[in-house]
Amino acid sequence: MKAKLWVNQKPVEMNRFVADLLGRVCVAMVSALKGTENMRQIDIQLEKEEVTATVNGQSIPLNAFTSEVIANTLRGLVSSLKGVGDTGRVSIGVEIE
Repeated sequence: MKAKLWVNQKPVEMNRFVADLLGRVCVAMVSALKGTENMRQIDIQLEKEEVTATVNGQSIPLNAFTSEVIANTLRGLVSSLKGVGDTGRVSIGVEIE
């Protein structure tokens, strides 16, 4: 599994532990949603109050509760990383091997 992170359009360097943790958290949350079978690639975008998720290039519909849970979980994790300040715009890409 490979995870990549951008905050405010700047790449964030992650050690293996953090990248693995971020990837596994994303996979766990997204796999609970309908239409996410056979995941090979996950992309999650957080911008202000808006959350978008795609799996294998297909948009996954999110209700308000699901969006809030995903946003709060990922912003909490990302904001704890060294060197990350404002988490206004967060982009996460996960490739599942």
